[in-house]
Amino acid sequence: MSQTPSPSSPTGAIAFIGGGNMARSLIGGLISRGQSADGVHVAEPAQALRDALERDFHVRGFDNATAAATGADVWVLAVKPQVMASVCAELAGIAQAQRPLVISIAAGITADQLDGWLGGGLAVVRAMPNTPALLGVGITGLFANDSTDGHQRDHAAGLLDAVGPTVWIDDESRMDAVTAVSGSGPAYVFLLAEAMQAAGVAQGLAPEAARALVQQTLLGAATMLTRLDEPADVLRARVTSPGGTTQAAIETFEAGGFRELVARAIAAATERGRQLSAANH
Repeated sequence: MSQTPSPSSPTGAIAFIGGGNMARSLIGGLISRGQSADGVHVAEPAQALRDALERDFHVRGFDNATAAATGADVWVLAVKPQVMASVCAELAGIAQAQRPLVISIAAGITADQLDGWLGGGLAVVRAMPNTPALLGVGITGLFANDSTDGHQRDHAAGLLDAVGPTVWIDDESRMDAVTAVSGSGPAYVFLLAEAMQAAGVAQGLAPEAARALVQQTLLGAATMLTRLDEPADVLRARVTSPGGTTQAAIETFEAGGFRELVARAIAAATERGRQLSAANH
């Protein structure tokens, strides 16, 4: 059920403005690491989502952003980019009164935009997590504006660490590249999986066998990349025996312009991120 803030509301709380999938993942990660559920406020107008968060994590649900933000030192803005300006306008007065650390996980919205919409002079961290965060194995690119001090940077990184490692980006213009590489990146892997499965079936494998082979192969390769202290090109060379089956496949990829296609795809995603940002000015 919805709550309204009272004088007994705890200070030092974390307010999530928006209770969708990514917010849910962050909340779950924080609670599992010992964050007090009573210190997590969630503003979510959809009652079904709000009720589910309250039921599953025992956090405090609110039906509006201002109520959730009251008494919170950290705000996580987790609404869609197209409504971010109006949400910030609603919160500007309380933002200037409370001076919270503001963390946004909305794509294409700059730190300057957020700061301006909230009245100016605030510590703002822009974050770009990806969907594996839903399972606690994501990665997040972070950018902090000049008003964010070292303690606040550490606080932001610690919060996002709940769903996977973080990487700081010094130049905000590179956040669109973060979106293109890691934010959209899982879809590229899923597309590769689709193509590999279809190709396996075309070579006579049963669909269930092709799916199992592809899934475990991708998991195993990703595990090697993350656990072995060796770059991708070294691992690729090690599995590519001269004149063998892998070399035949790699040469076909290279002849088809695989690297150039990947480069063009990521460039296109980066440019789309810039366009989304410009559209919100």
